[in-house]
Amino acid sequence: MNPHDETPLPHGADAPGFDASGAVVPGAAESAGLAVEHLPPMVSAQDDAQAAAPQEGLAPLPEQAGVEFAQVMEQADTVESAEDVTASGVDDAQTADLQSVDDAAFEGVAEGAPEDAAAEDVAEPALLLEGAAPAEPASPAVLDNYVAPAISAAKAAADFVAQIFAEVRASDEPEAAPLPIAEVAPVADASDAAQEPQGRPGEGMAPLQDKNVLVLGLGASGLAMARWCVRCGAQVTVADTREAPPQLAQLQQELPGVRFVAGAFDASLVDGQGLHAVYRSPGLSPATFASVFQAAKAIGLVTGSELSLYAAALAYLRSQHAYAPCVLAITGTNGKTTVTSLTGQLVERAGKTVAVAGNIGPTLLDTLAGHIDAGTLPEVWVLELSSFQLDDVAGFEPTAATVLNITQDHLDWHGDIHAYAAAKARIFGQTGLMVLNREDAEVMQMLPPPVRVKLQKPQQREHLTFGADMPRRPGDFGIEIVSGMPWLVRALEADETRKRSRSEAEEELHIQRLMPADALRIRGRHNATNALAALALASAAGCSLAPMLYGLREYRGEPHRVEPVALVNGVEYFDDSKGTNVGATVAALTGLGADRRIVLILGGVGKGQDFSPLTTPVARYARAVVLIGRDAPLIRAALADAGVALIDAADLPQAVDAATQRAHAGDAVLMSPACASFDMFKDYEHRAHVFCDAVRALAQDAGQSVEGV
Repeated sequence: MNPHDETPLPHGADAPGFDASGAVVPGAAESAGLAVEHLPPMVSAQDDAQAAAPQEGLAPLPEQAGVEFAQVMEQADTVESAEDVTASGVDDAQTADLQSVDDAAFEGVAEGAPEDAAAEDVAEPALLLEGAAPAEPASPAVLDNYVAPAISAAKAAADFVAQIFAEVRASDEPEAAPLPIAEVAPVADASDAAQEPQGRPGEGMAPLQDKNVLVLGLGASGLAMARWCVRCGAQVTVADTREAPPQLAQLQQELPGVRFVAGAFDASLVDGQGLHAVYRSPGLSPATFASVFQAAKAIGLVTGSELSLYAAALAYLRSQHAYAPCVLAITGTNGKTTVTSLTGQLVERAGKTVAVAGNIGPTLLDTLAGHIDAGTLPEVWVLELSSFQLDDVAGFEPTAATVLNITQDHLDWHGDIHAYAAAKARIFGQTGLMVLNREDAEVMQMLPPPVRVKLQKPQQREHLTFGADMPRRPGDFGIEIVSGMPWLVRALEADETRKRSRSEAEEELHIQRLMPADALRIRGRHNATNALAALALASAAGCSLAPMLYGLREYRGEPHRVEPVALVNGVEYFDDSKGTNVGATVAALTGLGADRRIVLILGGVGKGQDFSPLTTPVARYARAVVLIGRDAPLIRAALADAGVALIDAADLPQAVDAATQRAHAGDAVLMSPACASFDMFKDYEHRAHVFCDAVRALAQDAGQSVEGV
């Protein structure tokens, strides 16, 4: 799953410090030399004045707290990557070394809570996850009129991360060696475990057997649809407007019985052909295939796409082979690939078999066919879906799905923002759990109004939300700022005792702290919310919380998505070539700009976007903007009132030079173009490579070796 992984970390019941239920083993922290009393308690939203304060996203750490936390995290990373780390934890010497760093870094910090704190306002420590009994608290130090400084939050966070990777010493019997992930057998549970079908499903699938099928477009998805339909016994014709599309030779070699037709798409492809169904590739714009679909629908043919075929295949496998996996689906303007990849990693770390497919690659149908042939149909599917794939889908019913955000993109394809949002909203189907970004008004509008049932209260569709603010309902995920340090948190319903002690008008929540946001290896506010979305989705698949925290800590991000490239003369360079729309660049600026000034490289093909939403974040976070590409004049006009220097560059290497001249030590140079790349490059990856090469050349000219970040 993760190409960075070398040694699988334990998960489930084998995770250090956690029992089979995912709860911390009592006494594990003390045996590892960690002070449980440093961990901040879970508290109700009403009783924690800090939680009640307005949240402004992820505030930067106080300087001292950030330094101390970084020191301990650096030591933790060293321990984690040492050769003698095994799946069961670290050795005694390393644990002692880590504890000595903790002691040295935080010597003299006051420990414990004020003695007169109300007992009912203090719940279990953050590490006591899901069903764990709290450890016996140590006697707190009594400090009259003393308020612990912000550095205590850094120690609490450092203790948390250290405990995640600390060795659990068995108190009575030695622990069995943990199994590698691939050898862990899933628990037989009819509620969430998929039953592997018998035989070879997908061969001669009844709905397509001996039917004539037309596939429009011979790209990757078109070829996958042709393979699948042939596999299911259909007679297949593939049509493309190009005389010789790149996949034609592969089609003719793999599927010699498939007929290929080149030329314009019109009703003649349907009329008199005896077709059963017409399926279109997602890359085709609606105008391209509109006449074909209109003719097909007029005579009652099935129309759809690769996602339609995938949904039909799962329905058939369920009915004929009792295969009922969890399906987690992700879309949104930005963050799709990160959340898809991270969700897959969390599910895998929780001990479930998983397949990741869709827009992220490989194709849905090729992945499904491969697992059928190998006899490895997974318990969980994690799918990245684009608006192109979702535009006309029907019958797709995921277990849980999310729309991460909606900003202007692909308006040249969809026509307007409303059609674009409507396509995205199709991901939820009719029954699945809706995972919604509560900070995005367009996304929240996708939640249908409550349904009124006679003699009952109105029924709201099942949903939960995530965001960079405090959660508001039981089950929601969010960010809590504790002494200047952001924590990933989840809201839990108050217990019955607390309910009886409060009025009905009060919000009945407990806030469970999960992990300090600074423990994530992916940077920025937007990535903290991406992590929350992935947690919510994986939780919907029945994954235990404890092993998912390992997955969060491990995840290193995706290429070309705010990816650190190098540190040269104190300036950090970031590759965000995948930032091909305004929303992505706004997210990157906001995420990186909290603690540094940014010199931004913008430009390319704007795809009809409005660039004005860049004005506010550029004015707030940017020192200067360097413009490249076809639509540089449009961007310059949109940013005219931003109050920052706007510099034109003929190409990307020149833009890197210009950005370097403007940047100061401690700044970042961010290449996040907010545009497509095809005016100057083959694709966004080519653009990224040119940027990275320019940074390396810059370092070489300065007589420096490139220090990777």
